[in-house]
Amino acid sequence: MTKEREGELLMIGLSILESWFPILSIVAISHIGALHTYAFSLFISLFFFLVLMVKKNLFSELKNRNAYKDLLLTSFWITTLFALVFIGMQFTTAGNMSVIIFTQLFFSYLYFNVFGKEKMDFIHSIGAFIMGIGAIIILIPDDLTFNKGDLIILVAAVLAPIANLYSKRARVHCSSETILGFRTITALPVIALLAWIIEPGISLEGLEKALPYVLLIGLVIFGISKILWMEALHRISITKISAMIALVPPMTLLFAFMYLDEVPELRQMLGIIPVLIGGYLLTKPIKNTKVSM
Repeated sequence: MTKEREGELLMIGLSILESWFPILSIVAISHIGALHTYAFSLFISLFFFLVLMVKKNLFSELKNRNAYKDLLLTSFWITTLFALVFIGMQFTTAGNMSVIIFTQLFFSYLYFNVFGKEKMDFIHSIGAFIMGIGAIIILIPDDLTFNKGDLIILVAAVLAPIANLYSKRARVHCSSETILGFRTITALPVIALLAWIIEPGISLEGLEKALPYVLLIGLVIFGISKILWMEALHRISITKISAMIALVPPMTLLFAFMYLDEVPELRQMLGIIPVLIGGYLLTKPIKNTKVSM
């Protein structure tokens, strides 16, 4: 199996897990607020990564001084990105949020393919474009209106490729567990302080109701899913990863139907077709046409 194929399979597994993120987050935020949800999720994931780092003896990787620049920048950009997403979700709909955050595909292509050195084969570029169209068809609501929440999440989408870039660089020096553990350790006190300053206090009853969802976000979304993300980044391009996120919307529709009894619209069901077609083209192996002399 090629390195790129491994990355594609990791992204498929990640998409299944990430598709639960908006469902879990919306429920948790309704009980304890956006930043408190983020803070408690980080707290849970911190234990997850500390156990992994101790078990795999990864703390020695932190002795590598060459890694710290990328580790710090990765932590800053990812923490900022998720803080904006959680805050923005308070002022907009889940549909608007999903459409806007998916524009990171456009910014990834702009940063790394138009102005950068990352190149995609023509067939993969077509696949990415088709997947993007399908995701927009699925997610864009009929009454799309922009508000401050939309603008906040748009800023997060602009920052996403930058966060991925430094994550990819940090992975050269450290394992995924070390990068994510370092990010969690540095992010938790900052987000907890912001939650304490900005948001009203939470009740014990609210925390008890949010706890199952926070546990799943911390362990599955900020834990297992982010390890898959880091490993995929290590194997395939940032633009391709951003495009494959289009697999998340149809899965979210399915799980929302199963868990929240949300019946998808016909337009959303039709949008799944270009997502699947684009996904096939994007993961289609490219034959080497070079002929040895």
